[in-house]
Amino acid sequence: MAMGYSDAVMDHFINPRNVGKMDNADGVGEVGNARCGDIMKIYLRVVDGIITDVKFNTFGCASAIATSSMATELIKGKPIEEALTLTNQAVVEALDGLPAVKVHCSVLAEEAIKAAVKDYYDRHGVEYDPQLFAGLGEDHDHGE
Repeated sequence: MAMGYSDAVMDHFINPRNVGKMDNADGVGEVGNARCGDIMKIYLRVVDGIITDVKFNTFGCASAIATSSMATELIKGKPIEEALTLTNQAVVEALDGLPAVKVHCSVLAEEAIKAAVKDYYDRHGVEYDPQLFAGLGEDHDHGE
């Protein structure tokens, strides 16, 4: 384990999955944390309610990149509604843990996905409970 990072974190940092920009995405979510400087942007392609492709661009540390990569892997191929159930804890568990001071990165990944789903809903006129997205777009310190 390099500097307290699991092998899974290092793998997703060195070989991130789903990196890139997506032209004509069906939903885009961007979140940032001013305190640590991490910025995540998630792009979704949705066909018949299923996330068929997902890409991300992340400006941040190894944990920010790894959590973005893992989060995209966890929602690809799933129904769009299921992406809203992804928690930062699930991302951390899939990465075999994160150092406590880096857990805020997994929160950003969860929020970026929720922001992309909200954007998809808004673009396509899908009705939703606004409470599902309460707090999105606010700058939190995520425990850092």
